[in-house]
Amino acid sequence: MGKLYIVPTPIGNLEDMTFRAVRVLKEVDLILAEDTRTSGKLLQHFEITAPMQSHHMHNEHKTVDHLVQRMESGETLALISDAGTPAISDPGFLLTRACVEKNIDVECLPGATAFVPALVNSGLPNDKFVFEGFLPPKKGRQTRLNLLAEETRTMIFYESPYKLLKTLGHFTEYFGADRSASVSRELTKLYEETVRGSLTEIIEYYTEKPPKGEIVIIVEGKK
Repeated sequence: MGKLYIVPTPIGNLEDMTFRAVRVLKEVDLILAEDTRTSGKLLQHFEITAPMQSHHMHNEHKTVDHLVQRMESGETLALISDAGTPAISDPGFLLTRACVEKNIDVECLPGATAFVPALVNSGLPNDKFVFEGFLPPKKGRQTRLNLLAEETRTMIFYESPYKLLKTLGHFTEYFGADRSASVSRELTKLYEETVRGSLTEIIEYYTEKPPKGEIVIIVEGKK
């Protein structure tokens, strides 16, 4: 019986790649990558020559059975995403679940995940929190926001820079304009930035200075 490794990759700074992650990727029979072009640069940087195959949200449901069969025949596979830990707002859940159902060993290495540093440096309570990832783009968004309006734990969201102001506007509508929040972008990169304040203050800031890069929003829970 083979094995599946879930291998986190840096969210920006290549120095965040662990020695163990490099070793595992060099030893496996096949690397499953969300975008082979993006991951190809990472593998080249660390001189990793293991074969690579595309595995993303548009094809994962079609390839899971075949990949499970390969592991059942003794092959060892590694799953990586473009950045961070696979299955956290990225492909990975379907393959992991299939391996568990077939009693194939699954091992997830510790490593980079964008929401952890964003939560810790937000200055908001982090003893209890809820990870929401990306909100539904249209259908179900209002229902979700109505439920979250009563959430007392700190809330974590992912968002694109193009939709940040729209999403912050929805937060003021459902949570209140004075609700404390924090927006982190470009974590671990050269232009890393965290903006803290009320939702109104953060909207004013990004209205004057349109954001770029990957976004993590931390919002205080209802008091």
